[in-house]
Amino acid sequence: MLKKNNSFRFGQAVSQVHIRGAIPTLETILEESGGSPRGVLLVCDTHTEAMAISFAGSDTPLCVLESGEASKTWASVERIIQTAKAAGLGRDGLFIGIGGGVVTDLTSFAASVYMRGANLCLISTTLLGMVDASMGGKTGFDLLGIKNLVGTFFPASHVYLPLDTLATLPPLEWKSGMAELIKTAILDSPETLEKIKAFRGPFLQRVSGEANSSGAVIPILGDLIQQAVLVKGRIVEADPRETSAFDGSGSERALLNLGHTFGHALESAAGLGKLSHGEAVAWGMVRSCELGLALGITPPERAREISEIITAYGYQTEAPHPEIKDTALFMKALGGDKKTKAGIPTFVVPSAERAELVSAVSMETGLLKRILNGEIG
Repeated sequence: MLKKNNSFRFGQAVSQVHIRGAIPTLETILEESGGSPRGVLLVCDTHTEAMAISFAGSDTPLCVLESGEASKTWASVERIIQTAKAAGLGRDGLFIGIGGGVVTDLTSFAASVYMRGANLCLISTTLLGMVDASMGGKTGFDLLGIKNLVGTFFPASHVYLPLDTLATLPPLEWKSGMAELIKTAILDSPETLEKIKAFRGPFLQRVSGEANSSGAVIPILGDLIQQAVLVKGRIVEADPRETSAFDGSGSERALLNLGHTFGHALESAAGLGKLSHGEAVAWGMVRSCELGLALGITPPERAREISEIITAYGYQTEAPHPEIKDTALFMKALGGDKKTKAGIPTFVVPSAERAELVSAVSMETGLLKRILNGEIG
């Protein structure tokens, strides 16, 4: 089984990303974290509760959240902080989040504000979390119907990606994470994109529930995850706080938002939790290709290749999306995106080789509505 250790420097913070065959022991994590913290708090959800208890034992303080996007709220953050305080955690205490992106985002945010910053370790148990949510330092929760409206940058000192947890995931979780792998391949190289194309058959066998498919798929997936970790780590090291989206520095971190401006607006307009993050991002990447075509940035053959890959993996790519019941609500969510500057949203569109940042598409031009309504392609 693949075993890799990766080290990245995100600003002043060093983050170690460990790919493992299985979840390490609590003793291993404490040793690798540098000693004995003043208290440990484990945060999980109802899906990972049994896993968390098996990992840490019944004596370790535990905060169990309801699973799903609906739990990504300030109330959940408050519960984590209350549990930490009741357990006597000091500023040198250790928060350990074990679960998917919702758990790791909430645990990271709580650790970032608890006594102005406690120690943080994450154990990611979903494909989406391994590829995207658990590394890079972004934290947050949803507010006012807007995804990740509130958040901080707070990289975990250690992130563990135990590949054996992938075998337990339902098909929807595999599809959610696969969209982020496709995104990373688009940003990486033609060679990585070819690997994504070749993985389609084994992937679809797994999500269709074909017997004994996980054993063959996970080693291949482990290699793709390792490549995604390297790509994201390199990009985030150059711009830990994503300032390039606003200061024109040309740094690459904002490119990781490929598909996300459209995708987050879709999640908000459909109702948070109605669609998985990956489903929304996959749809958003196709819309980004259409925007790039309209602006003369994305070559037609590049847009066609990306759209065909996303369609081949079984994602909804048509516009308008059937979950958008109110176009005005979608446009409002688009205009309220975190990456909006002076009322103009920022998009990432594929270029001939990788992607480019675009922030010159006014909400008033009608172009975005034409894309939303499927009039460009």
